[in-house]
Amino acid sequence: MSTNAPRRPRVQKGKRTFQIVASQFNEQYVQGLVAHAAEELRELASGAAISIHRVPGSFEIPVVVRELARKKKADAIIACGVIMRGETDHAKNLSRSVTDALQRIAVDYGVPVINVVLSFDNRRQARDRCLENTINRGTEAARAAVEIASVMSKLHGK
Repeated sequence: MSTNAPRRPRVQKGKRTFQIVASQFNEQYVQGLVAHAAEELRELASGAAISIHRVPGSFEIPVVVRELARKKKADAIIACGVIMRGETDHAKNLSRSVTDALQRIAVDYGVPVINVVLSFDNRRQARDRCLENTINRGTEAARAAVEIASVMSKLHGK
């Protein structure tokens, strides 16, 4: 994983709606992602509506993302989850399944989905990327969401 954060986009004007769908599994780390994402969204898109939807685990994220995308309820959707690798292939299979589903939803419905369902080998990796400020993936996700929302808005003539 890169340790370089994407550049910070300019503060956006205009009304934006961002949805965050977050797993309750590995709650401490996911909450770190959500908190950092929401804070960055508030700074970059002041006045934006931000909603958070909690689901049991990462596997349940795509079904809620699909409903939000289908109803066109967001300028961008951020999917947050943490999967810890174990001794079996379960984490690998879960990660691939969720990633494929999120990409398919974004393309099928034309709503940007920022995938922050992350897989880690250990808690140190999760702590560094979910709770710390240096390479926080929640912050990065918010930046990507604001930037792609702006691109999509321009494409739609808004």
